[in-house]
Amino acid sequence: MAVAVIMPELGESIVEGTIVRWLKQQGDTVQEDEPIVEIMTDKVNTELPAPASGVLQKILADAGATVQVGQELALIASAMESRADEPPKPVSAPPPIENVGFYGGGEEVALVSEPVAAPAAPPRTDGQPRSGRPFISPVVSKIAQEKGISMEELLTIPGTGTGGRVTRKDVEAYLARRTATPPPAPAEPKPALQPTPPPVAAPQPAPAQPTQPREGEEIVPLAGMRKVIAEHLTKSYHTAVHVTTVIQVDVSKLVEFRERNKESFQQQYGVRLTYTPFFVKACTEALQEFPMMNATLQDDQIIVRHYVHLGVAVALGAKGEEGLIVPVIRDAHKKSLIDIARDLEEIATRARNKTIGVGDVQGATFTLTNPGSYGALIGTPIINHPQTAILGTYAIVKQPVVINDMIAIRPLMNLCLSYDHRLIDGMYAGRFLQRVKRAIEEFEFFK
Repeated sequence: MAVAVIMPELGESIVEGTIVRWLKQQGDTVQEDEPIVEIMTDKVNTELPAPASGVLQKILADAGATVQVGQELALIASAMESRADEPPKPVSAPPPIENVGFYGGGEEVALVSEPVAAPAAPPRTDGQPRSGRPFISPVVSKIAQEKGISMEELLTIPGTGTGGRVTRKDVEAYLARRTATPPPAPAEPKPALQPTPPPVAAPQPAPAQPTQPREGEEIVPLAGMRKVIAEHLTKSYHTAVHVTTVIQVDVSKLVEFRERNKESFQQQYGVRLTYTPFFVKACTEALQEFPMMNATLQDDQIIVRHYVHLGVAVALGAKGEEGLIVPVIRDAHKKSLIDIARDLEEIATRARNKTIGVGDVQGATFTLTNPGSYGALIGTPIINHPQTAILGTYAIVKQPVVINDMIAIRPLMNLCLSYDHRLIDGMYAGRFLQRVKRAIEEFEFFK
């Protein structure tokens, strides 16, 4: 018997995911626990392993498809079963004719003509239920429930899936046909001698035409992680009342300390000394004094937290071109600067290697993002819903400043705080920023 690859439950409240890409193709040999498909949820991307060794016999959900928890994604047959399914070739038959074609992304392969197995019995199309009780996937069952399709009606739909299984596309096609041909309304009584006019067919809407690129343009579908980011940030932007306040910070003592100790710090503790751990530490201590910045608005209640799970935005890919993820430093308020530096290096490495789990990106109460790492001077970060605020740390640049009525050169940076004005007033946000500024400028990290 073939072993099914099932969409697992990847985390609390996650009921569906999107197939980003298949790492193995139909007909490929796979080993147990070998990654075969990449799944994207609204939290993280995950590679699912093969549940058994054998041959990837059939892919049931293509890349880009949205799949529900518990849905079958593919079938894996043992190598012996795969060979047994192949029809015998006559000994005296001439070799098959080979045709050169293209497969997938343009890779040239030889397409060999093979004997075709006899087709399975076609599904019934006479409106009567099929015999037995075929497997109904969770996604089909959910659509049927939402659209008011009874089980008896569902069993009359011709299925194009494996063994006549009804797929999501079958149900959608059935609904489209049912909508296009509504039942006729009862005719009003008319005089006996009055002729009945012929029924007028309802006009059919013109099918949507795909956008055609002009010269020099390229059409790229909004899919995968980029689609999830777009949906999440759009929801956040239209939910919270965004306000951004900016403050300038003199980081002279911080820059001097790092330059003097970065080599010895790495030798002693085994991690690189960057600026980010100092920003995390200063932010965490300020959140303890200003807990409303660490709160969440839920219906008519404000949930105020007196602990800090700090999310840190990390760009994926070698050049940061594969999207954004926000892993969490849990209980950051209990950790030393060294502990935070170790956590940052670990989660950044795991995020960029795509080995981070769903649990690692859930539960943040506040987010810190560091656009200054690529030279940005100022910005307006978008709050990571359902949090209340996000702090952006920007590039450190030497600038002339006036100190005691004299011009001096100092390394300066901007802190940009975006917050939900429904919960946070400008004065409260300003006092929070002043607290972070004081921790950095007076270098309070080892006091």
